[in-house]
Amino acid sequence: MNEKNSMSMGAVWAIGVGLVAMIGLAGCEQQKPPMEAKQEAPAPKVEAAPAEEPMSEMQAAATTAPPAALMAPEGSAGRAHNDEGVTHAKEGHWDVAEGHFRKALEADPKLAEAHFNLGVALSKLDKHEEATASFKKAGELAPDNTKITGSPIFKEHTAA
Repeated sequence: MNEKNSMSMGAVWAIGVGLVAMIGLAGCEQQKPPMEAKQEAPAPKVEAAPAEEPMSEMQAAATTAPPAALMAPEGSAGRAHNDEGVTHAKEGHWDVAEGHFRKALEADPKLAEAHFNLGVALSKLDKHEEATASFKKAGELAPDNTKITGSPIFKEHTAA
């Protein structure tokens, strides 16, 4: 090959590579990475919602964060099941928590914290009549325990 042909071949090759690169870049412009697409998207317009009816106390309690379940005191025969129930309650596993609180009460029927916790679980499961009975029993067993008697969910279920 002579020098003139080799320069022509080099120029053709360079042009070809340039065209491939340009075509590739053109395709990239059309397919933006997800991060860039997210940043450029305009915020949707939000219209004001119509006024809603006020919620009852029990409805409001159901939409707020769940009340804290109470740990059992040391030495209670029902402590292990109660505390296992507390773990499940924190995760929102109310049906599993209910079972543990019931087992805690089988082991220690006077465990006020387990009665309270059972009331919370039953309330979350929309079993409000049973929840009220559990809260009342907790209040009878521990009238001076303000973690129980001062709790909004306890007051809602035991108010006359």
